[in-house]
Amino acid sequence: MKFSEIDPRSWPELQPYLDTCVLPLSGLSGEESPSEATDKVARAGEWLSPVEEAFRGRTVTMPACHYGTGGTEFVRNINELISAWKKGGFRYVVLVGGQPMELPGVEADLYIRPAGSEDEPDAEAIVKSVTDLWQGRTKATT
Repeated sequence: MKFSEIDPRSWPELQPYLDTCVLPLSGLSGEESPSEATDKVARAGEWLSPVEEAFRGRTVTMPACHYGTGGTEFVRNINELISAWKKGGFRYVVLVGGQPMELPGVEADLYIRPAGSEDEPDAEAIVKSVTDLWQGRTKATT
């Protein structure tokens, strides 16, 4: 589910079932033309789509983090979000990016992204990585 689809009055009832928070990362630097920005945001959506489709009812997709390409400060900001969401009741936080952006030190339970700029999302592998996380098999990147 997307964050905007949740009725605030229903949240206390839904929260035990929606244990996984998903944060899309667009990887924009601010130097993109409008069409390049559109392409990068759409690419993040392509990598996000398998998670949203397969796990609707267990995941909550938060508003995307569009601007940020890595670095210590960016990772610190992402880690602050992760900490807040976990304190708020989410058991897992999954990052999904459309760019091959490295985030050393990020504290997400799973970080799904392409290894290279030409990689296409493999829906089956993405779904398996989330399932493996829930079954305690991995804390990894895909």
